[in-house]
Amino acid sequence: MLNHLWRSLLMASVVLCLVAQPAGAEEIGSGIKEEKERSIAPLIKGGWGDRQLAQSPIQVTGVRLNPTETGIEVILETPQGKALQPRAIALGKSYIANIPDAVLALPQKQEFRQDNPASGITRVSVTQTAGNNIRVTVTGATGLPAIQLYDSPTEGLIFGVASAASPTPQRQKPQAPSGETDKPVVGEDEEKEIVVTGEQETGYNVPNTSTATRTDTPLREIPQSIQVIPQEVLRDQRADLTSALLNAPSVRNSAPTNFDSLRLQVRGFFPSLTVNGFKDSLNSSSIGSDLTGYDRIEVLLGPNSILFGSSAPGGTVNLVTKQPLRDPYYFVEATIGNFDFYRGEVDLSGPLDESKNVLYRLNASYRDQGFFTDLTNTTSLVIAPAVSFAFTENTKLTLEGRYADVKFDSITFGLPLIGTIRSNPNGEIPRDRNVNEGTLDAESTRIGYTLEHKFNRNWSFRNAFQYTRYFSGYFGDDAGTIQTALLPDNRTLEREYFYERSEQSDYRLSTDVVGNFATGSIQHQLLFSLDLGRISGEFRGQSREIAPLDLFDPIYGQPPGAVIPGSEYDNKNETEELGLILQDQVTIANNLKLLLGGRFDIFEQTDTDSIADTETNQSGDAFSPRLGILYQPIPPISLYANYSRSFEPSIGQAFDGSEFEPTRGTQFEIGVKADLNDRLSTTLALYNITQSNVTTEDPDNIGFEVQTGEQRSRGVELNLAGEILPGWKIFAGYAYNDAEVTEDNVIPVGNRVEQSTPHAASLWTTYEIQQGDLQGLGFGLGLFYVGDRAGDRENTFEVPSYLITNAAIFYKRNVFRAALNFNNLFDIDYFESAFNDLRVHPGVPFTVQGTISWEF
Repeated sequence: MLNHLWRSLLMASVVLCLVAQPAGAEEIGSGIKEEKERSIAPLIKGGWGDRQLAQSPIQVTGVRLNPTETGIEVILETPQGKALQPRAIALGKSYIANIPDAVLALPQKQEFRQDNPASGITRVSVTQTAGNNIRVTVTGATGLPAIQLYDSPTEGLIFGVASAASPTPQRQKPQAPSGETDKPVVGEDEEKEIVVTGEQETGYNVPNTSTATRTDTPLREIPQSIQVIPQEVLRDQRADLTSALLNAPSVRNSAPTNFDSLRLQVRGFFPSLTVNGFKDSLNSSSIGSDLTGYDRIEVLLGPNSILFGSSAPGGTVNLVTKQPLRDPYYFVEATIGNFDFYRGEVDLSGPLDESKNVLYRLNASYRDQGFFTDLTNTTSLVIAPAVSFAFTENTKLTLEGRYADVKFDSITFGLPLIGTIRSNPNGEIPRDRNVNEGTLDAESTRIGYTLEHKFNRNWSFRNAFQYTRYFSGYFGDDAGTIQTALLPDNRTLEREYFYERSEQSDYRLSTDVVGNFATGSIQHQLLFSLDLGRISGEFRGQSREIAPLDLFDPIYGQPPGAVIPGSEYDNKNETEELGLILQDQVTIANNLKLLLGGRFDIFEQTDTDSIADTETNQSGDAFSPRLGILYQPIPPISLYANYSRSFEPSIGQAFDGSEFEPTRGTQFEIGVKADLNDRLSTTLALYNITQSNVTTEDPDNIGFEVQTGEQRSRGVELNLAGEILPGWKIFAGYAYNDAEVTEDNVIPVGNRVEQSTPHAASLWTTYEIQQGDLQGLGFGLGLFYVGDRAGDRENTFEVPSYLITNAAIFYKRNVFRAALNFNNLFDIDYFESAFNDLRVHPGVPFTVQGTISWEF
């Protein structure tokens, strides 16, 4: 059934992609957000309290350009007394001001654009973007223009613009017409000057995301806890995916440091991994933990089945890729470190034609990395290209891909509990001991497109496709080994050789239609989405005997023996998914918003066992609602509450032959988001999640299962990100999580969920000297704490808590940057995680990496 539906809807989506723009559609700017942002938020005397909350969007009735001695003035005309509130950023040579709660009401057209209006200024544009926002863009010829803003009650908002080489623009107070006087603004008799500077970067605080609602919505207007780890934090920490997630205390990774993918846990449950909002069912995006081609990491906390379909209730980790830029951008970096760490990276972007309608971006890296454990080494090659085509100002197509080829020599699967966490009569097992051998080859390929079209100011269309292939295997003479038992002498470790080969494919097709309209005074942003997915995989392997290994006097390279009876497997599986989403973001008043939505999913799974010559088929459906409310008593404070549900297909065997219902997750969350100033924000969230329909052993029928299990997770999260003072930035968080088993036939009720910890916290802060001879010199300090974790589901042991300290020294001058990063500065012994009592993973000792880069 789903197979035929998939083909039909795929063809329908392709046809939709090829349909020309309908007659009468209004030409508007695309409003596509580009990368490498530097916040230059305006400093407004009087702060938020001096502005009254607008009850409806302010109309900009005209745009004028006036020449000045140093450049031009850009005047946004508004009805008398209506004040606009710009939030500004710098992007390369462009100054961009986003003005919320405002609409363009220009005669005949909905966009203003002027090329080369003055010497040193190449373009000025004023466009309408989604959600009643106006975007003003001023681009300099040789650098970022100097800008001063003036709030005139008789004219509107005025941008005083000078080219990068010109003095700061000064404006004389205009004369009021005869018989009229300007109305005072916030108690002043003269125009208020708003000074904006582009010298400071505040990239630690990301204000927007499109993943959580599939629409461009400010984070403080989304009734959900969301943490974004931005590019600047990743760069300052020299982070890979594993270390980057230490910045999100609600996220735990139980995989060893050099494993080929992550084993994540969010709020006590296994999360989904997504790329640009596409579910990555293969976890291939985390291969090698390399962040080449990724711009930032978004952690969407709580159930997200309304967005991604089948997913766990704890949350979702979304990787956002780097997009092509309009202006030329070139980045080259080289890193060297102890344990034989070598890495090089390039990031190239810019236009491919004079009109800048065709843009490209190419990210690539190569890494050759040793580890502190014996025999261990990893090499990886990653290439991530992207090309975008702006067919019109309303229509844009982006093609992108990512290829990763990673080779892991002797992945470490950990050491026994006896001799690490617990004492061993023979002594402590050396932390650098590796009891596993073999070479794992892993290869991931992802390609896709995104087509965006705006029919007019209010209606838009988006169609996207993604194909992912993931291959991995231990085979030939480089088969892997894994430990199976520790003998009573506490030094002899039994192992198995294992050969395996897997090849998996994941197809994803998504179509969104977004419309803005009003019912009386109530504004709506309606989303209708159709998602299709197909995942298939082939898995083959066998295990062979091998002589035991002495933990204290290991002999490596022992030959494999006979095949272990019953260890061979040859399986295939295929899952097809169809999801329909309807969502409405309702603005009842400017400070009161609702988020209403639901998703209906149909899924079908087929599993084939070639050795047993059996085939099983299971299908089902699920409805996932989401309800959120957000209230802003004052503009910088958002109070919110949400209710949401998730589902996951539950595959198993009941005694009566019946199919299992999906496992369900239900969350209630309340929280507050606050902009402490224009560059610093915080979020506090309290949540309660219940996962029901969990499978557990059938006490009356051995070998079968029943769905009577239940787990509960509740906790508190606090995040802080941004710039405290000029040059002083912070990214910090704390998470309290109480995840326990509340019903089960095997696991004792009250047991802590495996790998979960009650307390986790992170702090990363940097300071960069702003002026003088040492301008550009900076320092970073990081503290990362993880509490005691349940070592296994029976809670027979705990992994001890740890606190590690990281540090950085960096220097920036023009296009050059050099940095030294120190991890585990005090070289403490700690344990990252445990899989069971045979696989406890020691933490990485002191490491240092030196990096030099050029960006121009």
